[in-house]
Amino acid sequence: MRIIAGKFKGHKLVSFDEDHIRPMTDRVKESLFNIIAVHIEGAEVLDLYSGTGSVGLEALSRDAARVSFVENSMRSIQIIKKNVGILKVPELIEIHKEEAIKFLKRYEGDGFDLVFIDPPFPSKICQATLEALSASKALKPHSKVIIEHSRHEPLPSEIGQLRAVDTREYGDKILTFYDPTN
Repeated sequence: MRIIAGKFKGHKLVSFDEDHIRPMTDRVKESLFNIIAVHIEGAEVLDLYSGTGSVGLEALSRDAARVSFVENSMRSIQIIKKNVGILKVPELIEIHKEEAIKFLKRYEGDGFDLVFIDPPFPSKICQATLEALSASKALKPHSKVIIEHSRHEPLPSEIGQLRAVDTREYGDKILTFYDPTN
């Protein structure tokens, strides 16, 4: 696992095998960042179900202003901290050890420009996470929301104030892009 582009291009990241972790493949990650390239520079990023932190760190490499990682697994948080240490960017990140839906329900800060959601596939929590995000202060009127989900967990075209604007399929994985409707 590595950073694909930007100022940290080529840096290898720490990964590990764990049932709840299946990092986004380089192919999917490269496609994702090509699609959202114009929205990254200076963006405040929220990385839900962060796993190893590779998606949020890719955003930092491509000039996002800041990334907030939300992860419930202590082992994953340790990996994120190691990866942040490799890139030497601790001042540009926050790590929240919390379940993502609970984080969204209690969040009272400023909204995020980009929200990445990559929950564990078998858990069937994609729709619940999008519902919580739609009602959360973490969402801005111009936020871009990207969720990676399984073909076996289809998502509706509208959830609360979120509307699907694009879908890309990569084998069993699907990236669905949502924008706020207001």
